[in-house]
Amino acid sequence: MNTEILDEMDKEKVVEVQSLYAAFGDTVVLSDVSFTAHKGEVCVILGGSGSGKTTVLKHLLSLYPVKRGLVKVLGKDVSRLREVEQVELYLQMGVFYQSGALINSLTVAENVALPLAQHSDLPDDLIDEIVMMKLSLVNLSHAFHLYPSQLSGGMLKRAALARAIVMNPPLLFCDEPGAGLDPVSLESLDSLILNLKEKMGMSIILVTHEVSSILRVADRIVFLDNGVVAFEGPLSEAIRSEQPAVREFFSVLKNEHMRQLVS
Repeated sequence: MNTEILDEMDKEKVVEVQSLYAAFGDTVVLSDVSFTAHKGEVCVILGGSGSGKTTVLKHLLSLYPVKRGLVKVLGKDVSRLREVEQVELYLQMGVFYQSGALINSLTVAENVALPLAQHSDLPDDLIDEIVMMKLSLVNLSHAFHLYPSQLSGGMLKRAALARAIVMNPPLLFCDEPGAGLDPVSLESLDSLILNLKEKMGMSIILVTHEVSSILRVADRIVFLDNGVVAFEGPLSEAIRSEQPAVREFFSVLKNEHMRQLVS
């Protein structure tokens, strides 16, 4: 057994999926999906439209029940958790949605504070300190008293990221976080995500189609094609893969990236 395989076996798994199957009516979306994501890595789930990546993500978040197969998150079999155990697991997971999902009637600070207000007994002044720390981390200290309607698209994303990490979760899920951002704002968001991994030791599961983001942040690629895993491994190997769907995707990706660089 070579050194790379041994090193991978030694890594702590934050997500483990085995033989996951999912169907909606007569339509099979996932036929046999297995992969792992490791502690301290950015694992990017890729695939074309209808490949099943959103369905996988919703199983990881327990938004869809596991009817066949195994899904383990932070070592817990999500299909076997009691309600109190499910809540405990949720508190160790941050979720960064594509839309941001901020509540417009609340200030940025109130939005970020929501998880702490709902799931802790911390006094208000300490919650305010924590919120300010998280907003500072995403370069939004000045937005403490602003409302979502007063923020730019990039600022909205950063506020949503601050809320996703306010409980210091060891695992962060990101669903198309860079969608709709201009290249400068997207690069800034990618830098924040990398900072969470490198400075806070956070493990990150990321679903994205953004060309530059994949090349900037991905450690590990899970590539879905027609409901199965066509490739799983490091980004460097994915780029060189001879699997047809993967090769075609990264060929288009590299060409698009070159166009962005010269435009």
